[in-house]
Amino acid sequence: MQRLIPLFLSLFLMSEPCLANDKHLNNNRFTAYAVETLDSIYTHYSVADTLLLRENFPFDNEYIASYLASHEQKRPNPYSFLWPYSGSLTAVAVLYETTADKHFLQLLDDKVLPALEEYFDQSRSPDAYASYIRSAPLSDRFYDDNVWIGIDFTDLYLASKDPRFLEKAKLIWRFIESGIDSLLGGGIYWCEQKKTSKNTCSNAPGSVYALKLYLATNENSYLEQGKALYEWTKAYLQDTTDYLYYDNIRRSGRMDKTKYAYNSGQMMQAAALLYKITKDNQYLIDAQNIAESCCNYFFNGLQTDGADSFRLLKGGNVWFTAVMLRGFFELYSIDGNKTCMNAFRQNLDYAWKSMRDDDGLFGSDWSGRRKDNYKWLLTQWAMVEMYARMAAF
Repeated sequence: MQRLIPLFLSLFLMSEPCLANDKHLNNNRFTAYAVETLDSIYTHYSVADTLLLRENFPFDNEYIASYLASHEQKRPNPYSFLWPYSGSLTAVAVLYETTADKHFLQLLDDKVLPALEEYFDQSRSPDAYASYIRSAPLSDRFYDDNVWIGIDFTDLYLASKDPRFLEKAKLIWRFIESGIDSLLGGGIYWCEQKKTSKNTCSNAPGSVYALKLYLATNENSYLEQGKALYEWTKAYLQDTTDYLYYDNIRRSGRMDKTKYAYNSGQMMQAAALLYKITKDNQYLIDAQNIAESCCNYFFNGLQTDGADSFRLLKGGNVWFTAVMLRGFFELYSIDGNKTCMNAFRQNLDYAWKSMRDDDGLFGSDWSGRRKDNYKWLLTQWAMVEMYARMAAF
């Protein structure tokens, strides 16, 4: 089983004709980059005798994740938490969507999904994925973690029409619904066990998730929920001066005004999906306004690469950038605006030369000047996702 992944690059190169169309063939360097990075992940993050992965490379048995809600759960662990691991589902799903190569469905069945189920918690109701494996003491369950996974299962269903993916997506949605109440007028909490804030990272992708479920089922209830979550997030968490989105609002009404790329990117994608479904032009205007501000806010000045100059992405959480790219892709499919898409393409080409180390793993600085001592698992999955998506541009 552990030998499966290092063979994937050669399998891909031998099976190029399975790619969906000539555009994909013209951009197959990005698919090759994605698959090569996939190989590097399983080479360096795998753990003997399990399908689970480490969270960092090199492995640090003193590492404590900083992004959890409960202080008592901030302790060293031998395996990745759910959030970084879930990037594997996204990355392999996107590779399947953009190549139509059934090798990636096989990879899901053989490695990705069995390991993901180690986090699936049926001891509490509704069923949902917990932040750490179920054989360990009970861990918190995050609505945003489950939203990202639910989106992936819905996308897999839309691409493959395999009913088991839709069944899982519907099951997870029931957990998301349990995180909505009337406080502050609606919205989804961040953490089931610590209902102290309602965050853009649960509500914006919550809208995307509901809208994709509507596309998968044609059930109007999902459309109405998608609209409601979009309107709630816009009303409570948007900075109306630049159309970007704050991070969260606490039960007291206090706002965390930090702006992260993924939050605005998901509202861009939700707006674009709403325009596709309803043809209401205001949603398209919303998406384009967010896109323009994201281009201005989340990119630095010019970077020179040989004879070419381009705007370099800001450093930080690379996965946040990958999620923002989803919004740009959704909008591009409507208006064909290539401005920021081209900047992403240039950054990804540059990253292959500047951000990667000798192990084939990526740091968090797009310029490549600052080196990370440890390479985070989710950063690697984010790069696989972005390269796989860019193959379709």
